[in-house]
Amino acid sequence: MHSYIFIAIPIVYTTIFVIGVIGNSLLIIIICTFVKLKTVASIFLMNLALSDLCFVITLPLWATYTAMHYHWPFGNFLCKVASTAITLNLYTTVFLLTCLSIDRYTAIVHPMKSRVQRTMMVAKVTCIVVWIVACLASLPTIIYRQTFTFQHTNQTVCALIYAPKYIYFTVGMSLTKVFAGFLIPLVIILISYILIGKTLKEVYRAQRTRNDDIFKMIVAIVLLFFFCWIPYQVLNFLDVLIQMKVIQNCHVNEIVDTGMPIAICIAYFNSCLNPFLYGFFGKNFRKHFLQLIKYMPVKRRTQASVNTKTSSLSPCPFDNKGTSHTTAL
Repeated sequence: MHSYIFIAIPIVYTTIFVIGVIGNSLLIIIICTFVKLKTVASIFLMNLALSDLCFVITLPLWATYTAMHYHWPFGNFLCKVASTAITLNLYTTVFLLTCLSIDRYTAIVHPMKSRVQRTMMVAKVTCIVVWIVACLASLPTIIYRQTFTFQHTNQTVCALIYAPKYIYFTVGMSLTKVFAGFLIPLVIILISYILIGKTLKEVYRAQRTRNDDIFKMIVAIVLLFFFCWIPYQVLNFLDVLIQMKVIQNCHVNEIVDTGMPIAICIAYFNSCLNPFLYGFFGKNFRKHFLQLIKYMPVKRRTQASVNTKTSSLSPCPFDNKGTSHTTAL
């Protein structure tokens, strides 16, 4: 392991933690105080913010874990909970972004049908289904992720513990993250926004300024999701090939080991940047934010609405040949 990991990564995690908690908390307060979950989009945004907040709230655990050279002092229970939380956040975030893209596609491309399909009840049920599916996808992590102590060093790691004969099971988990957690949703998101862009170009050709603003938002959404997650997913796929012995090049193995912590940090930044992208890029959210700042000292009622919820995240890789396999996601 490179020594920079134990200094730089905790600093990055702490930065993401601070920005993520503030940004997602503000987004939740604004939605609860001003929007009040009266629109389909607000329901998806609320769940997205909650998922990200639950994710970043556990970053201090992983910052400590990394700073202590991958020694886990928090016990087996928190190891399982925090590790499961990162997988849960991965799937809920990706699924919610996909649902949000489909919702925008329906609203813009099929405005008449959307009046029937885009109801508050449908949105709430969709979010419940997303959380259930994400929980099911996270079950292997909570079952097999646990603490393991090396007797000769007395070092305790929080890792995915498995017998060598179950190597293909872990490969299957990694491939599920690549396809169900990234590629398939990304294709759906891209198709949705391509069709949205085509429709907007035809319908709002005369409204050039508005058209440009919408396209900027669309491009920002797709690019943020794509650029934050593709480094990790590429390295994750290479790691799968290494485990299957398809790749036996030591140089590639070194690239994966060196690049994975950086890729994980980039992916984590998606959770603290989402509030600014989905919330404060919109004129209404900026207006509500200014109102919140203006009246917060006066209105105790607004302050009382703050609800900070806790939950999730995960570590950087620990190279342990044999029974332990640790990756941040």
